[in-house]
Amino acid sequence: MEITAKESTIVRPAQETPKGSLWNSNLDLLMTRYHIPTVYFYKRNGSSNFFDPEKLKDALSKVLVPFYPIAGRLGFDKNGRLEIVCNAEGVLFVEAETTSAMDQLVGDYSDGSQVFRMVPEVDYSGGISSFPLLVLQVTTFKCGGVCLGVGIQHALADGISALHFINSWAETARGLSLSVAPLMDRTLLRARVPPTPTFYHVEYDPPPSILASDKSQSHDHKPSIVSIFKLTVDQLNTLKAKSNIENPDDTMKCSTFNILAAHFWRCVSKARGLSNDQLTMLYIPIDGRSRLNPPVPPGYFGNVIFGATTIAHAGDLRSEPFTETMKRVHRLLKQFNDEYMRSAIDYIEKAPDLSKLVRGAHTFRCPNLNVNSWVWLPIYDADFGWGRPIFMGPANVVQEGKIYILPSPINDGTMLVVARFETSHMKLFEKFLYEF
Repeated sequence: MEITAKESTIVRPAQETPKGSLWNSNLDLLMTRYHIPTVYFYKRNGSSNFFDPEKLKDALSKVLVPFYPIAGRLGFDKNGRLEIVCNAEGVLFVEAETTSAMDQLVGDYSDGSQVFRMVPEVDYSGGISSFPLLVLQVTTFKCGGVCLGVGIQHALADGISALHFINSWAETARGLSLSVAPLMDRTLLRARVPPTPTFYHVEYDPPPSILASDKSQSHDHKPSIVSIFKLTVDQLNTLKAKSNIENPDDTMKCSTFNILAAHFWRCVSKARGLSNDQLTMLYIPIDGRSRLNPPVPPGYFGNVIFGATTIAHAGDLRSEPFTETMKRVHRLLKQFNDEYMRSAIDYIEKAPDLSKLVRGAHTFRCPNLNVNSWVWLPIYDADFGWGRPIFMGPANVVQEGKIYILPSPINDGTMLVVARFETSHMKLFEKFLYEF
């Protein structure tokens, strides 16, 4: 696939913005320091100025004024703590074109997928302050359709904040005022003084690794692939009905996500052929905004992600009734209240070496699992004046053991499941996925 970059521009805020440093909370510090890559695909709508780069760059320059830290760089304070240096050095905006067909890339997560090339590659070799925190690429296809590729530094924002920015940029391009102004005060998530963790936080323990007896099942360098699966409304209802049959007393109200997370965990544990005594960890990113008390104000810009974690023996997941696995997930998510999350922030504050707590590829790979739902996120609200995207999702899933749940672009209740597992496990995962 040939992609030609026509022009690269550094876009800076349209007017003077605050200078100085933005303090990072403990939750920001635990994020993997890479740019989260996402893609938005748009069908041409017949407009003569469809995705006009000048209009987009003008709106981008304007929206960078209230979202000024995005135009900054990463740095370290005098104590070596990571911070955002607000210096208005700008973000990268690339205009590109390709003779390829857009339809071939929409939702393509095959082994040879080129979707990741829709997002500018970030060169990290020059040091932590050398690269923009936001990189953007608008690629025009031969059909006239467009892909907007976005890469945003994870230490800067979680998914909710990233979408807040992109959707605010889209509002600005349509000539609207921001529906929610950003709030840049991250001290709202400071640890208590003194820090007083009151719970044991298994989520910060080293993740289970493959037992010596299971080394033939998996190791660090086995090839993995990404696949996308569709779960229709009928299939989801069948799975829900199964959970209701096994929980006839209705003693536990479980969301669709709870049911899916339990199902995925059981499926992947079977597909991997884990031994009965193998520990396996389920990791679920939790948004703490509404769970904290008082709730984090609307527009808070940063990371408010907590890692809900539970561990079980693979043999128990295989042998126990489905409702028991659902209860594991239900109990896990229920414990994340204000006190537990404040305890987690305090726990991080007292940790002697934060680098040991950072989540990454080593956390989620076999025998473990990360289930990340985007179903409740406003991922299809980025209308820049030429219509909503026909598809939005991750540009790539780079970590083995990771699942994304995406909502249907047409809002028909269907869910898309994007997963990366070891190549030898994927076919079995697909088989078990559809066995309700």
